[in-house]
This record gives sequence, structure tokens and C-alpha cells, in this order.
Amino acid sequence: MKKFKVYDLPTRVFHWLFASLFLGAFFIAKVINDDSPSYSFHMLMGLVLALVVCLRIVWGFIGSRYARFSSFSLKPSALIQYFKQLIRGGTARTFGLNPASSWAAIIMMALALGLATTGYLMTTGNKEIFEDAHELMATTFLIVAITHVAGVILHSIRYKDWIGLSMVSGKKQAVEKQTGIERSHRGVALFYLAIVGAFVFLLGRNYNGNAQTLHLFGNTLQLGESVGQEFGKDSHHKDKNNDDDSDED
Repeated sequence: MKKFKVYDLPTRVFHWLFASLFLGAFFIAKVINDDSPSYSFHMLMGLVLALVVCLRIVWGFIGSRYARFSSFSLKPSALIQYFKQLIRGGTARTFGLNPASSWAAIIMMALALGLATTGYLMTTGNKEIFEDAHELMATTFLIVAITHVAGVILHSIRYKDWIGLSMVSGKKQAVEKQTGIERSHRGVALFYLAIVGAFVFLLGRNYNGNAQTLHLFGNTLQLGESVGQEFGKDSHHKDKNNDDDSDED
């Protein structure tokens, strides 16, 4: 069956950066102790993820046809109809994102921004206040992502329409009365990557691994406990114990 280009290159670059950054940050959070120097990369990835989402939001208004939010199918009735067709059979194929994927994309982008915001606030000395909200959003994100992947697999098997590959090639099978896009916007994709790369370079330049601090836009964010801080705490406890012993004498 003939295929047409649906997703431009900036959209596909975003998709894989978005997935990779979240999985990387989530893996670090679950595997590495939060008092480890490597844990700081969890927060650094979160900041990059926020930038990636912000750039995608801009492209969602000025991008090609199927990259725009206006092409997303977000009506509740369309979502219900899609699930009915998926279960009972029928025509559920679309050229752009189907209703389930449209909702998943919006929810995950919103959660990513929420995670970045609460993560940032946690580094400003308010960890206890925002930690529960941060963990709740991370868990919700993972559930939505797993459900999304399961839905893509189910759709692909049900309709023999391997939509997951469209985020690699950018192409999908022809759908009646719908047309593809003409340009891949490679220049925009390169500019997109250049902005992300410049931001990563900025983070790397302003990150102090020994102190585990990040100087960003005039603010100093504490991403973890440095060796000096831990030594200071131990010294403080030792001094306190010594004082107590002196008082007893």
C-alpha cells in the first residue's frame, strides 16, 4: 500500500528526545541513590526535557499540518468512538495522531513541564513540599507512557497498521481523502537540535560537580549534597557530641 509523509523531522526528533530524556531521568531516580553525585544528572535531564517540550509547543502552533495541535483529535466523543472501533473492529485509521495518541501526547507534555517545575522548586530548598507531587506526576507519566505504547501495539496488530514506525520514517499508509506533507523541514530540525545542544553545553559549563550545584540564570540550584556538605554535617554532629560529653563531665 502506498505511503505518504505525515510527520516532519522536527516532530520525530522531539519524539525520540522526549522519550529518551524521560526514561534516562526515571532510570537514574529509581536506580541511583539521591545522595550519589550521579543523581544530579536526573535533574539536569529534567531541565533539558522541559526545554524540549517548550520547543515542541512552539512547533505545535507554527509547524507542518500534522505537527500542529489543531490536527490533534481531542474531542471526548472521538476518543470514545476510537476505543469502540478498536474493540469491535471498523475504520480507526487516521493520518495524524489518533484520539488516544493525541490525548497521551498532551498529557505527557503537561506532566513533563510539571515534573520540571516541581523538580526545580525542590532544588531551591523546598524539597519536602514538592517531593510528593513530583513523584505522583512521575508515576502518572509512566502509566500514561506504558498505556500509550500498549495502545500503539494493539492498534498495529488490530489494523495491520504499524504506526510506531511512522515516528522513524515519518510515513504512514494512505487514508482516503487525506493527504501527506511535502516538506520534512530538515533545517528546522537542525536548528532545534542546535538549541538543545547549546542548552546542554550551558548546563555543563555552569554545573559544579564537586558542590553539585548549578548556576542558572542568576540562581544557584543545589542538585545534591556535596562531599564538603556531608563532612560539615558529620563535623557538626561530632562537635555536638563532644559538647554533650563535656557537659556531663
